[in-house]
Amino acid sequence: MKNQLQTLCSLYKTTLFDDVLPFWMRYSIDKEFGGYFTCLNRSGEVFETDKFLWLQARQVWMFSHLYNHVEPNPAWLETAKCGADFLQQHGRDEEGNWYFSLDREGRPLVQPYNIFSDCFAAMAFSQYARAAGCSQSRDIALSTFQNILNRLDNPKGKYNKLYPGTRPLKALAFPMILSNLCMEMEGVLDSTLQEETVSRCLDEIINVFLDRDRLLLHENRDPDGSKVDHFEGRISIPGHGIEAMWFLMDIAQKRNDRKLIDLCVETTLSILKFGWDPVHEGVFYFLDLDQKPPQQLEWDQKLWWVHLEALIALLMGFRLTGKQECWTWFEKIHEYSWSHFSDPEYGEWYGYLNRRGEVLLPLKGGKWKGCFHVPRALHRCSIELDLLARNAVAS
Repeated sequence: MKNQLQTLCSLYKTTLFDDVLPFWMRYSIDKEFGGYFTCLNRSGEVFETDKFLWLQARQVWMFSHLYNHVEPNPAWLETAKCGADFLQQHGRDEEGNWYFSLDREGRPLVQPYNIFSDCFAAMAFSQYARAAGCSQSRDIALSTFQNILNRLDNPKGKYNKLYPGTRPLKALAFPMILSNLCMEMEGVLDSTLQEETVSRCLDEIINVFLDRDRLLLHENRDPDGSKVDHFEGRISIPGHGIEAMWFLMDIAQKRNDRKLIDLCVETTLSILKFGWDPVHEGVFYFLDLDQKPPQQLEWDQKLWWVHLEALIALLMGFRLTGKQECWTWFEKIHEYSWSHFSDPEYGEWYGYLNRRGEVLLPLKGGKWKGCFHVPRALHRCSIELDLLARNAVAS
């Protein structure tokens, strides 16, 4: 197995450093106004110049993270700086909330209704502060994190479309992202605040959103933790559940919590069994937990990020537990992902397939897909595969 692990590790590393990163460095940098173009067609041509804060911040984080954890490559730092400077100059309103989108020059287009803009900005500036040795970026990360905590009970604030007091919901996405954000901001956040916030997120994910009987995750729950028997309360996003599980595995490793690791691995496998398409293969985008028709018309699409998050979780699970079922599923999803999403002719990966696995949109980036899930997964998987290969040699 050692040779197989080394071959796979080489594939993931080579694709990251020789294909995916050069693609984004070549085509996405806006040399005139700063920031990044993320709406790129198959060959890298820009087809829309608006800039979405999630993706701007994620790309700053990605290049800063690689600079900090792989090697201090000046080109990576310069790429991160391009986005960080643009965000610092244009990204926030007067109250410090991060907009959802800007035009090319940096003028606001969509109000700061989405707290995830703040989450990814905090991630970006915490990593960039370390890479650039920039105290101002550290301050931005910390003030943004505090703003996130202040908004948690009402994340959309005045932009909430729901009628007050009627069917309130709490979402898995908030503790999921916040748990990972705390890990990313280690060394920047106060250690007590970090530990308290992580523990609160863990408690919510495991004791509120996780269905212990089926080991499946609800996307939304009533604030008291009970099930909501409506579209929103029954919906499951397999990719979110799997991503949450590897976030928690990261935390469990740090805490040496074997019980939590085992629960995360079993939940990952349960989600995959529930979410796998037995007819055309691949993992569904949305499903109804009670097998009723889902509200989302795109429920049966196959998305790049869902499969990439599964690859990370399965390799982590296999390394941490040695459970053969994790490796079996990894091979299945690896084969599906590389044969359907990867584009060896033009580089990078497609994002959107129909249920049959055919490319729906031949784009490499857009409003939601940018320089994040593909490079992050390639990097994380290469690390896991390298650790597995080393362990195989040692044994």
